[in-house]
Amino acid sequence: MKLRIITSNPGKAVEFRHALGGLGFDIEHGDEDCDEIQADTLQEVVLSCLSQLRGRGLGDYALDDSGLFIDALDGFPGVYSSYALRTIGIDGILRLLDGREDRSARFECCIGCSFRGEELTVQGKCEGTIAHRPSGTGGFGFDPIFVPSGYDGTFAEMSIDVKNGISHRGRAIQALSAALKEKV
Repeated sequence: MKLRIITSNPGKAVEFRHALGGLGFDIEHGDEDCDEIQADTLQEVVLSCLSQLRGRGLGDYALDDSGLFIDALDGFPGVYSSYALRTIGIDGILRLLDGREDRSARFECCIGCSFRGEELTVQGKCEGTIAHRPSGTGGFGFDPIFVPSGYDGTFAEMSIDVKNGISHRGRAIQALSAALKEKV
């Protein structure tokens, strides 16, 4: 069975392949165009993309939207995480937190999937803190500054197995895996 992962980020496709390959899915990376709407929630963005892609003959596919929500910044960058990464980057986020004691944050992920003509959404979350400086070379995005609760290192310092077991996307993929098992 093929499942196309719609993303412009090859790192996400790798995480999906690693997590869902054991279910017998042949994971393909698809870079279909989808206009990300400006919305208040990740789920609104995902539902909009599912709607835009419907009817394009893509077969079975999944896509996600993820965000880093920092408490001291009232949830910023949140749904604007990819934009914030492109514009101010990791250093900009660290500057915004300079001198702040509260460094609590969470990553959230919403996955939308079209499978055998049905659409579903699942979510995952990972609580943690923002490090004072980047560390690690793995992962992508804000991984070098996010330290998940209960761990000493950042996502960028973890193996993909460890990260997928605890990350927001890993948890959402686990929920997707459980939902797809019921449909296979």
